[in-house]
Amino acid sequence: MANYPFEFNPSEPYIKQASDWIADVFYDILPESGFEVRDEQIYMAFQLERAYQEKKTILAEAGVGTGKTLVYLLYAISYARYTRKPAVIACADESLIEQLVKPDGDIAKIAKHLDLVVDARLSKSQDQYVCLNKLDLARYGEEDRELYRDIYQTLPEFVRKPDTLQAFYPYGDRKDHAHLSDEQWARIGWDVFQDCLVCPQRHRCGQTLSREHYRKSADLIICSHDFYMEHVWTYESRKRNGQLPLLPEHSSVVFDEGHLLETAAQNALTYQLKHAVFESIIVRLLEGEIRESLAVTIDEAIEQSEALFDTLHRLAVKIPGSDRMEYPLNDALKAEVRRFRLVLNTIEEELVYEGGTFTLNEYQLKIVEEHLDMMQTALQLFDQPERLISWLREDQDGLSLVIMPKKVQEVLKERVFAQHMPIVFSSATMSVDGSFDYMTAGLGLTQALHFSTPSPYDYEAQMKARLHTSIVGEEKINKVVELLQESEGRALILFRSEEEMKQFKQALAEADIQLPYPMLYEGTQEISRLIEQFQQDESSVLCAVSLWEGLDIPGPSLSHVILWELPFPPNDPVFTARRHDAKDAFNEVDMPYMLLRLKQGIGRLIRSSEDRGMVSIFGTELNQKDVREQVELALPVRGE
Repeated sequence: MANYPFEFNPSEPYIKQASDWIADVFYDILPESGFEVRDEQIYMAFQLERAYQEKKTILAEAGVGTGKTLVYLLYAISYARYTRKPAVIACADESLIEQLVKPDGDIAKIAKHLDLVVDARLSKSQDQYVCLNKLDLARYGEEDRELYRDIYQTLPEFVRKPDTLQAFYPYGDRKDHAHLSDEQWARIGWDVFQDCLVCPQRHRCGQTLSREHYRKSADLIICSHDFYMEHVWTYESRKRNGQLPLLPEHSSVVFDEGHLLETAAQNALTYQLKHAVFESIIVRLLEGEIRESLAVTIDEAIEQSEALFDTLHRLAVKIPGSDRMEYPLNDALKAEVRRFRLVLNTIEEELVYEGGTFTLNEYQLKIVEEHLDMMQTALQLFDQPERLISWLREDQDGLSLVIMPKKVQEVLKERVFAQHMPIVFSSATMSVDGSFDYMTAGLGLTQALHFSTPSPYDYEAQMKARLHTSIVGEEKINKVVELLQESEGRALILFRSEEEMKQFKQALAEADIQLPYPMLYEGTQEISRLIEQFQQDESSVLCAVSLWEGLDIPGPSLSHVILWELPFPPNDPVFTARRHDAKDAFNEVDMPYMLLRLKQGIGRLIRSSEDRGMVSIFGTELNQKDVREQVELALPVRGE
């Protein structure tokens, strides 16, 4: 491929030439191809020029329909070719990635209309791949055994037989098994408790092979926020273990839906502890010839781990509207943690001596030491409760203790913002009342460029909005059914949690309400297939939890957005900690979060200048004068 998409003059600054080319694209090339180029696009292009010229971070708030994706892609691709390093486009989740790379998406449009060959490769999160070890267990298990055996038969021969890999081709992607529900996928998909470093199948793993593929991209690597932050968080440890970082060196980063990066950063910094995983790792030491004192200490550690998790299980309390459980950090629990840490300390001391005798497998010893180090780092946060956010989660494999440091700003500042490269945060919603303070405070950004440009759509002509205040229970179900009949289906219903969505589904069934529209529920199959089905079946209704951002379906298939509740943050430990640290929790935490998410949900409706539709918003909080006023200000039209 030609290196530059324009004729390059080495005597002139590259960014200036790139900016001139991008101006030509929007003023001449795209209009000649029939594109409607907007003033907001051109304004954004000139703003990004400074960020790339000065290698700075920029918050680019561009309203729905401005075509912001085309702008940042042009800069990212041209800068990648200039620096000979790919750009990373990090999206908020996997559904947004699919929107970007679909056959009629923005990357395909750039390639077609600018006569470019764009090397864009997907770098999907680890949990989007089949774990071969889990699949082996599932196909001999009790639930859906035949289903998993059929999946095993679809795997390449070099996985199922001792053949040599002749050529790379992707396999094992969640999208390849779109018919599986989330629950079915969880039995075979990678999870954080898989020990990939010592997995005997890692060289045949679809995740590993895909990693080798995307690292060679010349232009773009597209991943999720979670995956990018996992790269940042594991960068040093992977180098220590003689592994390549998850992502190669790159020239710039674009965080699409950048207002969600703080959540991804926190997710990446979490530690997850599980008794069964600890036991399976620590007993590896017993396979070598070790001293009796170490063997006794290992048995003590396993017993103490069991005692700790038994205590957590007794203390666990379900958090309404969440898959998490909380627990009181009382003196008894603190004592259990201290006893467990003392035993871990003893094992670490014993391993120092044992390592000098060379009786243990060096590689296995390294794995155990890394795991113990991780556990100690996590558990020491119990000595500083003011820095600790923690909760419990239970699945078919038992109880997990999740531990998160309260502040992520220091990590972001040191490992992301200090890299001296262009960083673009792109979203339609990053400011509240014209201020970016809520977002910059969460990210720890002290110096960043920023700008806002509005949507070009005529919302007064294209959208209507209704606010429903005091409707609950059966009356609310009936009202939603009435609204669906009014729009003849063609609706997206957004819920705050899976629990709310399941309650809605159950209420329809118990009331024996038979709607004449296909009802699609997130979690019943892979999300991109579900979205495709919703778009193709014009009368269908899509019920979702994670599609507040990024869903882009112009046309009549999405003519009605229903918000089941105002999207105030949940009462989980993360937001409880934020509220505790705020002087005015409601106005500093709850309201800004709700308003940003509200704007995102509303933004799913009007996706082109021809779209028309209705937004229906439910919430008893609308009875509060200050909440209603803020909601009405956030709406692009006056609510009825």
